[in-house]
Order: sequence, then structure tokens, then C-alpha cells
Amino acid sequence: MSAVSKHGSAPYYFVPALSAYPALASFGLFFVVLGASQWVNGHGWGAYALLLGLAILLGTLVRWFGAAIAESEGGLYSDRVDASFRWSMSWFIFSEVMFFAAFFGALYWARVHSVPALGNIDNQLLWPDFKAVWPSSAPGTTASPAGIVEPFSTIGPWPIPTINTAILLTSGVTLTVAHHALIANNRSKTITWMWITVLLGVTFLSLQGYEYMHAYRDLNLKLSSGIFGSTFFMLTGFHGFHVFLGTIMLLVITLRLQKGHFTPKHHFGFEGAAWYWHFVDVVWLGLYLVVYWM
Repeated sequence: MSAVSKHGSAPYYFVPALSAYPALASFGLFFVVLGASQWVNGHGWGAYALLLGLAILLGTLVRWFGAAIAESEGGLYSDRVDASFRWSMSWFIFSEVMFFAAFFGALYWARVHSVPALGNIDNQLLWPDFKAVWPSSAPGTTASPAGIVEPFSTIGPWPIPTINTAILLTSGVTLTVAHHALIANNRSKTITWMWITVLLGVTFLSLQGYEYMHAYRDLNLKLSSGIFGSTFFMLTGFHGFHVFLGTIMLLVITLRLQKGHFTPKHHFGFEGAAWYWHFVDVVWLGLYLVVYWM
């Protein structure tokens, strides 16, 4: 999506040829959902269906995006197509904002409304020993009013979450430096700073993986650890997945830069990935404050 490779040669409107990619992607997603649902319900064949669906989906996306890149580098995308890409990416990021807003809303509702309501006088007959406190890290509190959830310890902001915060903020700076270098037509500098940004993304994911192992092994903090465990892994896990996707996007952009794609004036593929990465940074700041500090 470098917009226009040969300025002025692109048609006013670009109408792509008939494509089987949407149908193939839907076919892959069908097996992903079918396999995942059956696997979690104890059917062994679900794992194989899930892998098949992922293989179909990823293979389709690689070829689909490859076709879009070829169209862009072939000079088929006009300024109107560039504008449509910008609107599409803007709405996509807005949908992601709503996605995380729902999860932050669930955490807010659990802490501010649900837990206090379970501990009020109306529920004392049901759970006379219930303690409506947050975090719910011991029997008798919100994690286990009936003693069915094992005690666990929570994760504080130091050291890994704080280090990861510094890593993501630094990656936003290195990505901005790369962007300005591209605008200045300094391709070698752009590629260098992009590789640094990709490396920072991989480092973030590696530290988060270590944090999860520490949580399960040493703190007994699991997805089943009451409302705290479920909201903790829901928010941090989905954010980590977005960092993974963003890192892949930045890696692809870096490889395209090495092949000579993008110009100082036409590089929306770069800009779209940068928008997404900065969005991921902002979400992490909110998550870092709400989940680890409050």
C-alpha cells in the first residue's frame, strides 16, 4: 500500500479482478472456530481442525496482501484509493478502541459494582464470610467465596511491566525516527531504525511470555483465578496478541523497505502500520496503570 508508485499512471478508480481470497479466508476461519470450540470441549480432532484453519487463513492472507502490494507497486492505486485506505485503517483502529473499551469496562464493572454488590447486606445470608475486596487473592475474598479457587498472588508493576512500558515507549520513538528518515529519503537510516523497532517488539513479547510463566509457576495466578485472573489475562493477553500482530506488520514493512518499496511522498503502508503501533502503545499505558498499579 505505497499508494502510487508511478504518479499519474493510476486509474481514477481501481476495480480489482474477481478473487477467491475472501471465500478462502472465510473457509479458514470456519475451521478455526470449529476446531477451537471442539478442542476446548475435549475433542482431540479439534486441534487438527484448528491447525488446518490457521494454515488456510495464513496462507490466504499472505497471498492476498502480496497481491495488494503488487497492485500498489504496479502503479494501480490512485490518490482516491490512498484515501480509502486511510479511512479503512482509521475505522479499523476505532473498532480496536471499542474492543479494548469493552474489556476495560468489564474490569471497571467488576471492581466498582459487582464485587461491592456481592458484599452488601443483601448477600450476607448467602455468603456470610464473604469479603468484598480487590484484588481477590485469598479464600473468602472475591476469588473464592465458596473455597473453589486456589489462593494466588498478584503481579505488581515492577520489574517486568515497568520495563515493558519503557520498551514500548522507546519503540514509538524509534518508529517515529524511522518515519522522519523515510520522509527525508534516507532509506538506510529508515531501515536501521525499523529493525530496532521490530527488535523492541520481540523483546516485549519475550518478557511478557516470561511474566506469564512466572505467574503460573510461582504465583499460582491463572485464567481461572476468579475475576482478577480472568480480567488480568484477558487484558494483557489480548494486548500481547496485538503487539504480536503489530510486530509482524512492522517486519513486513521493513522487508519491503529493503526491496525499495515506498517513497517519501507515498508510503501509507508504513503509516498504517505506524498508526497501529502507536495505538498499541497507548492501550498499554492505560493497561499498565489500571491493571498493575490500581
